Amino acid sequence: MSIPTSAPTRRPLPLLTVEQAAGLKPELTEVIEYRKSGLSLNHVVGCPLDCGYCVRHLFDNFEMKAPRALMTDEAAVAALTGHRYFRPHRTPLQLFNRATDPMLPVVKPHTFNVLRLLDDQGLTNHVLVITRWRVSAEDCAVLNSFRNIKLTVLVTHSGIDDPRIEPVDSSIAAASLRRLYAHAENYRTVLYWRPIVPGLNDTDAHLQQARELAEHAHATVFTGLFFRDEISAYYEANGLPLPYEDTARRKIMPEDSERRILDHFHNPTDAEAPYGPLFRKTSCGIAYAHGEADYNGHYGIRELCDICPAAQLARCATAFRKPYAVEATREARALGATGDIEVTDRAIIVEGLDEQPRYYLQHGFGYQCHDRSKPHHHRRHGRADIGWSAPA
Repeated sequence: MSIPTSAPTRRPLPLLTVEQAAGLKPELTEVIEYRKSGLSLNHVVGCPLDCGYCVRHLFDNFEMKAPRALMTDEAAVAALTGHRYFRPHRTPLQLFNRATDPMLPVVKPHTFNVLRLLDDQGLTNHVLVITRWRVSAEDCAVLNSFRNIKLTVLVTHSGIDDPRIEPVDSSIAAASLRRLYAHAENYRTVLYWRPIVPGLNDTDAHLQQARELAEHAHATVFTGLFFRDEISAYYEANGLPLPYEDTARRKIMPEDSERRILDHFHNPTDAEAPYGPLFRKTSCGIAYAHGEADYNGHYGIRELCDICPAAQLARCATAFRKPYAVEATREARALGATGDIEVTDRAIIVEGLDEQPRYYLQHGFGYQCHDRSKPHHHRRHGRADIGWSAPA
């Protein structure tokens, strides 16, 4: 396996045997998954960081602490760029965001190698790397070496100080964020302020800490907790305080929490950016950081944009185009859509498509694509109903 000379000199991770891979949940062995922020590549699995709310609970591999590879980096990149949903220069990509941390010492060489393999193809796609671990000045030099891909490093920081829920000290992520921002040349860095949980990490002190950290990022994205049944079961089994009585398929960000965050960031004297570079959606923050329009078409959901800087609103307005109904219908039908297909001023509304083909349509058109059976309620921005009043 080819490892860039600028990467740490570590031996490649051992590959799981066929027998070992067969013992994993089938979804975990599917190394490519389309998620809202991009086509996600996850051929390294296993993480020792033990965050209680980790999505690894959904794949039954939370106890897998030592990272292992499912295939070589070269095979993984070939599978990614050959995937039916991959569009060169257009499809946003994500690395190692589901089953490990890309900046762990044993994973980092693979992260850099995959980035190099993509960059050497001349691809200009957005590439997202999400970490809460240590990033050194030497790492920043490697990240700056990529010339073609539009690279964004999102640093997850919560400020949660309960070691039962988050054993990793948030000061590690804070230091990485500052270092990344100070050294950024060919990449951008985003403060990924998550998960925000009422009563846990949303005190005035937490909000002030986040505002101070936001000064060391090209953009800040805030979001709530992804609280599924598997995560709730882990909390209960380990005697952790349940953050909510119910679980949900979407992230939970109560209305009052959002209001307090916006109040804390609001600066009425800045007419052009009264909230600074603060965003509700990941793709919005990434697009702003790179001086581009949002690739997820959130501009159609007008109430999402009420905190955006004026310059970003102008970019998104210029790029926004409502698809022709016949065009959207043709592409949706080709993916297997059933029932009526409607193009509103906010989104393409479909039936019979799961998340992955919907995201393919969304990134292709730069326009939201929603499932009719799972409506997006006004002002909730695709979040769970928990903590919000009934729809108007």
